[in-house]
Amino acid sequence: MKKATQLVLNDKGAVYHLNLKPGQIAETIFLVGDPARAGIIAECFDEIEFQTSNREINTFTGTYKGKRLSVLSTGMGTDNIEIVVNELDAVFNIDFESKLEKEEKTCLNLIRIGTSGALQEDIPVDNSYIVSRYALGLDGLAYFYEDGPFVMEREMTASFINQMNWDDDLPKPYAIKSSDYLLNILGRDLRKGITLTAPGFYAPQGRELRLKTTDNTIIDRARKFEYGESQITNFEMETSALYSLSAMLGHEALTVCNIIANRISNKFSPDYHSSMQKLIQLMLERVLEV
Repeated sequence: MKKATQLVLNDKGAVYHLNLKPGQIAETIFLVGDPARAGIIAECFDEIEFQTSNREINTFTGTYKGKRLSVLSTGMGTDNIEIVVNELDAVFNIDFESKLEKEEKTCLNLIRIGTSGALQEDIPVDNSYIVSRYALGLDGLAYFYEDGPFVMEREMTASFINQMNWDDDLPKPYAIKSSDYLLNILGRDLRKGITLTAPGFYAPQGRELRLKTTDNTIIDRARKFEYGESQITNFEMETSALYSLSAMLGHEALTVCNIIANRISNKFSPDYHSSMQKLIQLMLERVLEV
């Protein structure tokens, strides 16, 4: 007999944090960190059939040129992504009445549109986009899951730990690749690279305010990392969790980031809102092929 899952529902019978029930969200979902950006994308839809909000999570479901789509704001960080991906999967793949896993699974397309800082000097900051072919997670999240080690890129993980001379007192890094399917459709003709996912904005990314970081050389060492012909192109705070959980659960996932700053050249985008709007429109057109 199957064991019931530990699915938590709210008093409306919806999944706890996302406040969603089956049928209220599409199988192709844009994920954004900023709650306001979810509304900006939804404004591009031809019609909106459903919307809900809980904490920083705003969700809109509608259609764009005949394709049913959803957009959902996750907030910042791998911890939020962990909640979002697990609960999205539950909406489709767990029976809310019995709380049992369904026999037939639904594969979701999870597309993160984010902002990021570049780690290579040649990456511009004006209308510049990076597709995360791989993510290198500094958050340790994947190791909390039994299937985590089976979806990791073990050679890349070992190479990163070795080249970085990684401190054993810090969470163990892990490498994970994107969906080939989404990469080929959404990422064609865009620059691809390795995205470093940090578990914070300050010390984990080498920044100091009043508190000192234990590693103030992480930026310099990370930008020199090489794996085959690939380099670490950018820093952000979500993709490793998105890729690892999606791989474990059988979903397709891809991150495309708008580069708004370059940590090496110290350049900043003069108008990243305009370049973000262009990226949103590009992804909306390309997602019609998914």
